[in-house]
Amino acid sequence: MSRAEALWTAAEAVTATNGRSTGDWQVTGVSIDSRSVQAGDLFIALTGPNFDGHAFVAEALHKGAAVAMTRTDFAGADSAAAPGPLLLVEDTFAALWNLGTAARARSTARFAGVTGSVGKTSIKEALARGLATQAPTAWSVGSFNNHWGLPLSLARMARNATYGVFELGMNHPGEIRRLAGLLRPDVALITNIEAAHIGLLGSLEAIADAKGEIFEAMESTGTVVLNRDNAYFRHLDKMARERGIEHIVSFGRAAEADVRLIDCVLEATHSDVTAEVLGQKLDYTVSVPGTHWVLNSLAVIAAAQALGADPAATAAALANMQSIKGRGTRQRIAMPGGNFDLIDDAYNANPSSMRAAIEVLGRSQIGSGGRRIAVLGDMLELGPQAASLHRSLVEPLREAGVDLVYTCGDSMAALSEALPENMCGGHATNSQALAPIVCAAVAAGDVVMVKGSLGSRMALVVTALASLAQPLPHAANGN
Repeated sequence: MSRAEALWTAAEAVTATNGRSTGDWQVTGVSIDSRSVQAGDLFIALTGPNFDGHAFVAEALHKGAAVAMTRTDFAGADSAAAPGPLLLVEDTFAALWNLGTAARARSTARFAGVTGSVGKTSIKEALARGLATQAPTAWSVGSFNNHWGLPLSLARMARNATYGVFELGMNHPGEIRRLAGLLRPDVALITNIEAAHIGLLGSLEAIADAKGEIFEAMESTGTVVLNRDNAYFRHLDKMARERGIEHIVSFGRAAEADVRLIDCVLEATHSDVTAEVLGQKLDYTVSVPGTHWVLNSLAVIAAAQALGADPAATAAALANMQSIKGRGTRQRIAMPGGNFDLIDDAYNANPSSMRAAIEVLGRSQIGSGGRRIAVLGDMLELGPQAASLHRSLVEPLREAGVDLVYTCGDSMAALSEALPENMCGGHATNSQALAPIVCAAVAAGDVVMVKGSLGSRMALVVTALASLAQPLPHAANGN
């Protein structure tokens, strides 16, 4: 959507939120963060346990927000005292949810909901960008996949969108049910069922049941896209059919998959793929490396087909895809004596995504005398199985030819103790303590992969390694 296009008028927003406006206006965007608010935005003053957006209303309006949504008891609700127009509501979070509901109701787009244990954000981004090459497409920014991220993403959706692709996240039962009820997807894509959040949900079957809540918000004419290779395919297939959804599209290596991997050539920086899409052969390139991305691409193509888009055009767009920050982005760091490559996969981790990242590291080309180095933080929310799941990474690390492993955190101590002595680079209690140890060890020619759950704060290690970059020499002044 162009910034000049009206997203909401005062009358529309008042009707959607059951609020009251102190003026007439129209907005071209919606923001909940005064730091990133843009001219023409509707700024929504949300209140949380550690913040109150009402404290930033004046700042947002001075920055150019067209209007601020506040509670009716906001101290600045007197229009004479406010620095700009206000949309007054009883509860700003409920009003945000209502705005998202109204956006969904007025849209004629086809909607896809993406959930699963691993790969939600990456698949959502790839699917949305592939669809956007064919028609106007709206999608959630980053990991805006929770009780405020989804309604905010919907409220920002352009009126003319042909497709909408939105991510649904959870770590407790019932969360997907509520989010799906807001989204009402035409297509539900479940990437897979793995041990993410198993400490909170108790079992893989409970995780599958929680993800399957998405089916409850779908019409029987909808389409469900499932991973045929996953152990919970039949479980989810049954759940969908019990909800009256008969159109199930599967993807994977299995011979029965509707979108099936025939062959792939895995390179250090990309993969060349041959797939069969509902009986038609399709050759394409995925510009992000790793077997997991080959399988992700099948999911993307299957969902695009289900939405009514061109699968070949969607596949072609995968050749121009880039990794999302913190999810496998690469940079070359210049240092004395040469360069080393840094793979930033620090945004999140679970056993499945950790193995995928280790495989990518194993396929990475090292420089002369270089080493493959894994820097790993705790995988969180794994419950009583945490120690064994961390120890289970020893074999994937060995198979990938990783030379050194640096670890931090309570659970990663179990991996550190299980590693062969020659592979154990060092262990620290937290990422802040580990960062200088890794920085002192890295050398030219190395490839360093950093990964851990968000709560492990492995981004600190990424920042420390990136800071080793040598500044470019100044050009000599000429006369």
